[in-house]
Amino acid sequence: MIHLNQSQVQKLSQELRLTPQQILQSTILQLTTLALEARVNQELEQNPVLEELSPDSGGEIEDGGLNNEQETSDDDDLNWEDILPQNDDYEPKEEIDPDRKKIQFIQPAPKGLVEHIFDQLKLHNLDSQEEQIAAEIIWNLDERGYLSLPIENIAYGLGLPQNKTIKVLKKIQELDPPGLAARDLRECLLIQLNQIPNSGDAILVIRDYFEDFANHRFQNIMKSNGWDKERMQAVQDMITKLNPKPGAALNTPDPHYIVPDLIVEKVGGEYIVEVNDSRLPELQISSAYLQMIRNGSKIDSETKNYLKRKIDTAKWFIQAIQQRRLTMIRVIKAIIARQSDFFEDSSKPLKPMILKDIAEDVNMDISTISRVTNGKYVQLRSGIYELKYFFNEGIKDEDGEEISTRIIKEKLKEIIDAEDKQKPYSDDQLSNLLKKEGYLVARRTVAKYREQLKLPVARLRRTV
Repeated sequence: MIHLNQSQVQKLSQELRLTPQQILQSTILQLTTLALEARVNQELEQNPVLEELSPDSGGEIEDGGLNNEQETSDDDDLNWEDILPQNDDYEPKEEIDPDRKKIQFIQPAPKGLVEHIFDQLKLHNLDSQEEQIAAEIIWNLDERGYLSLPIENIAYGLGLPQNKTIKVLKKIQELDPPGLAARDLRECLLIQLNQIPNSGDAILVIRDYFEDFANHRFQNIMKSNGWDKERMQAVQDMITKLNPKPGAALNTPDPHYIVPDLIVEKVGGEYIVEVNDSRLPELQISSAYLQMIRNGSKIDSETKNYLKRKIDTAKWFIQAIQQRRLTMIRVIKAIIARQSDFFEDSSKPLKPMILKDIAEDVNMDISTISRVTNGKYVQLRSGIYELKYFFNEGIKDEDGEEISTRIIKEKLKEIIDAEDKQKPYSDDQLSNLLKKEGYLVARRTVAKYREQLKLPVARLRRTV
C-alpha cells in the first residue's frame, strides 16, 4: 500500500504548449506586408546565418559545395525540403501583368495651420510685445484651431497685461479661417456669426440659448422669443452651416498609405491571386556558417551549439514566411468562392459570411483566419478592401433566406435619411418599417445598427 502525505498529491492534466516554430509562424502570419518587410530586415541584422539569396545562385539555396553524404552526417540534421517545401501551385515573385501602368499622383504640400496664421499676421503692424503674444497664442492652438491654454495664463507667463493679450487674441480671431482661436465651441460659432450679415437671430440663440439649441429644445427658444417655425428653421439652417473645427482643414495629418497584401485579378475566366511581397528579399542560410558547423572539430562546442540554434531559427523563419504566403492564398481563394458575386461585380451585395465559414473551408482554426484577415488588404479592379470587409453576419428574412446585415444597415440609413425630420422615427417605428420591407429586426438590433452607423436617436434628429 502506498501512503501519500498532504504534500504528495498525484495530478493528471493536459497542457497545451506551443513550440518556438508555432509561435514564430503565428507572429509572422499576422504581420502586414510593411510590417513583415521590417521584420525581415530586423532578422537579417540579428541572425548572422541568415542572408539574402545571392543573385548568382539561380534562386536556389547554396549548399556550400557539400555532397549528399556530408549533408546527412551527424553534424548536420538539416533537411532542405523542410526549409523550403516545394509547391508547384505558388510562384511568389511572378507579376500578373509586368506592363501594368503605375500612376503616381504628385500633390503640393499644403501649408499648415501655424504657417497660414503667421503669413496673415505679417499684414498687421504688431509691435514686439504683440508679436510675442501672438506667437504664444498660435503655438497653443489645438488641432481644431481652438486656444487650449487660458488667456490669463499666457498673460501671466509673458508678464504682460491681460487686456493687451486679449486685444491680440481678438485680432487673431479675425483671421482666416473664421472661428479661429476660440476658447470653446460657443465662442467659435459666435466669431463666425459676427462675420455673417443678418445673423442677429442666430447670434442671440448661440449667446443666450446655447444649451437649448445643442439639445434640440427648439420649442423653448421659440416660446421665449415669440418666433414661428419658419424663423426658427432659418436660424437652425444658418448655424448648422458653420464650421465647429475651423483649424482641422489646415491641420492635414500625415498621409496614411495602404499597401495591399494581396492582388486578385481575373484572367481568362479564372481568378489569379498574387501575394504582394515582391519587395521582400529571398532568404537563404549562409553556406559559410554551414561549412563551419560541419567542420565541427575546428570550433568549440559552445560556438557549435550557438550556430545550430541560429540555423534552426533561420530555418523556422524561412518556413514561416512561405507558410504565410500559402495560408493567405488559401484564405482569399475561399473568400472568393463564397463571395463570387461581389468579386464578379462589386455593386452586388455581399453574402453573410463569418470567420468560422472560412475556417471550415480551409480546415484551419478560427484564430488563424482572424490573424490572416486582420489589418490586411486585397486589391481588386474595383478598389482596395480590407479582408475583414467581406465578413458580415446574416439574419433570415420573412421567406427564411439569409441576408447580410450590411444590406439591412443600408436600408435603415435610407429610411432615416428620407424621414420627416420634424417627426423622426423612433427605434420601434424603424423596426416595424424594416419588417414591412421583409427584414425581421428587433428594436434593440435597430438601436445597435443605428449606433454603428453613427446616427443619433430620434430626439437629436428632430428639427423644427
